[in-house]
Amino acid sequence: MKRLRRLRAGDRIALVAPASSFPPEEIAAGAAELQRLGFAPVFEASIFDKASFTAGTIQARVNAIHAAWSDPDVAALIAVRGGYGSAQLLPYLDTDLLRRACKALIGYSDITALLNLYVRNGLNAIHGPMIDRRIAKGADGYDEASFRAVLMSDEPLGMFAPEQLETLYPGTADGVLMGGTLTQLTASLGTPWAFDPPAGCVLFIEDVGERPYRVHRMLTQLAQAGSFERCNAVVFGEFPRCGEPGSTLSIREVLLEFTRDFRGPVLFNFPSGHTHGATWTLPFGVRVEVTGRPTPSLNILEPAVA
Repeated sequence: MKRLRRLRAGDRIALVAPASSFPPEEIAAGAAELQRLGFAPVFEASIFDKASFTAGTIQARVNAIHAAWSDPDVAALIAVRGGYGSAQLLPYLDTDLLRRACKALIGYSDITALLNLYVRNGLNAIHGPMIDRRIAKGADGYDEASFRAVLMSDEPLGMFAPEQLETLYPGTADGVLMGGTLTQLTASLGTPWAFDPPAGCVLFIEDVGERPYRVHRMLTQLAQAGSFERCNAVVFGEFPRCGEPGSTLSIREVLLEFTRDFRGPVLFNFPSGHTHGATWTLPFGVRVEVTGRPTPSLNILEPAVA
């Protein structure tokens, strides 16, 4: 996997809107926070466009991403929000330009479709906070330490062991970290951009607001597509608001049951993507080690940037 361009103080970060539209005031708050971090946020006027349920037309969104990839003064891109629309862009994005630019596009949720595009093209990808309700909220919305470490350090990042992380099944295994938001991973199957993790990988999977049977159905689909038999370990996110209404059935119980025959370590409650509190940044495409005992952790063995 090819490392992405490393961020440095003063670098320009392009705000892009590949998916749904957003409250305009989030841009000002997010830009102010990026400035506090020492970066220079930039964006095109088309970011405020609206077309039915997306932030502008397909072509306008593609053009904005291509412009940021092409601009030598832009060091990285960050999505304003998820929602829906990223997969619409896949047939139109210039993957030769993507590989030449080698710039991070930071996001999660619907942006999983674009992170998967990076990985399919041999690049690392950044599963990290977006502007809307994350960067714009400051410390309440995202974890600054992991954001800086993943995007600014060209050294192995070491141990990521959030307090709430727990072991469902113990063990130790390593592999290349892949994954994202479950809904988008399963939606890609059967397309030319299908999620197709390599043998020996570590799967990171998260989602929000899905009832337990829906989560189980999507996990079953991934399993039947071969994803679980090819991975060495599984790390689940927090899955907020994924319990069964009017029932004591918890998402933890569903994940515990689903992975009971899995041969490697399984962790739960890693706070990346959709989270109750501040979301952590994770690099995809780098080798990691998953440990279930004594302290559940994700040891990042390689940097994602250079």
